[in-house]
Amino acid sequence: MKNEGKASISIIKIICVSLILIILSGAGVIAMTTHLNTITIKLSNGYEMTVLTNKTKVSEILKDNNIVVEDNERVTPSLDEEIDINNTIIICNKSIQEIQVAKISENGVETTLEDILNNYSSIIEKIVVEEETIPYETITKDVSNGEETTKNKVITKGEEGIKQVTYKIKYKNNEEISRIKLSEIVVKEAIDKVVQVQTDVTSRASSTARTSPKTVIFRVTGYCSCSKCCGKFASGYTSSGTKATAGRTVAASTQYDFGTKLLINGTTYTVEDRGGAITGNKIDIYFNTHAEAIAWGVKYLPVEVIQ
Repeated sequence: MKNEGKASISIIKIICVSLILIILSGAGVIAMTTHLNTITIKLSNGYEMTVLTNKTKVSEILKDNNIVVEDNERVTPSLDEEIDINNTIIICNKSIQEIQVAKISENGVETTLEDILNNYSSIIEKIVVEEETIPYETITKDVSNGEETTKNKVITKGEEGIKQVTYKIKYKNNEEISRIKLSEIVVKEAIDKVVQVQTDVTSRASSTARTSPKTVIFRVTGYCSCSKCCGKFASGYTSSGTKATAGRTVAASTQYDFGTKLLINGTTYTVEDRGGAITGNKIDIYFNTHAEAIAWGVKYLPVEVIQ
């Protein structure tokens, strides 16, 4: 009986050991059939981590590793995609624009993740305050009461104003790509130029004395509408309010009224302008460019006053 009892215990031990071996072998088979991937995750702050996972969907891998994607971040591959062959997930800021550089080979277009990352270009945003000029307007007042003989008199000289404009400017690779005006502040108001058209009483009174032409030797120079010739108030308009025109406009002293015709070298000019240095028998002929005015130089010529 004792021998039979020992034999029963031995059989039970054998059965238990067999069951344990079967369970362990099954677990080993299950472990072998489960494939684990090594995934590299690059965060937007530059931190890089490596994880082991049996998941292939990007969103699931991030969730398992307690990684939350912010609204201003982009994930490559996207959250709904499967992990790519590079086993790499990249999280970056959306303000960084991706430029893909392709490599052409016999097999077609090839590009690597490293190429894409190396060609990211950041956008810089700046608030810039710029000073700009405000142009003045020319206002003409006619008080001649319909008289045929009139002359223009500048009542108020025009002056440009100044304003400060604030812009939001975006730069990429140090080049401006967009500009938005935020505000502007007028620092100095523009002053309008006021020209009065009035009856030329002097011309009517002296018309009889000027019926016969007379010739006088004048010192004749040249000028243009640049700041070197006309100073900071250079505008291209004459003291009489007309647009300075080459071949027509001359500046003369106040002894010659606006509108007086002068014959110089076979060309008839009109007195339309004044000048601080234009006195006596001095005349300044208007040219389109400063170079032409300099080339003219100083000449002493007979000038015929024909009107």
